[in-house]
Amino acid sequence: MPHAHLIDRLKARRAALTRDIAKIEDALDDPAPQDWEDRAAERQGDEVLEALGSHDREELRRIDAALARAEAGEYGICRKCGNEVSPARLDAVPDTPFCAACAT
Repeated sequence: MPHAHLIDRLKARRAALTRDIAKIEDALDDPAPQDWEDRAAERQGDEVLEALGSHDREELRRIDAALARAEAGEYGICRKCGNEVSPARLDAVPDTPFCAACAT
């Protein structure tokens, strides 16, 4: 497979994201403090965690799509124009479905 090292990177990143999301979900499940000031501070922290979790889930979706393309033999081929995605672009953004020209 010509892009095996990139697929390995995607799989490793997917595993890290899955662990991070599980930690975030665990932290969000903690009971709220009784003190209202502590509860307000905790709520702010929860909002940050929710935003991080949302970002991680979006990256996970992109990685899953890239892995599906690899499984189908379509990884590294632009989904829009059908041309090859440059190795430099794939190295920089391994989950990209588009060549540089189509990404703009």
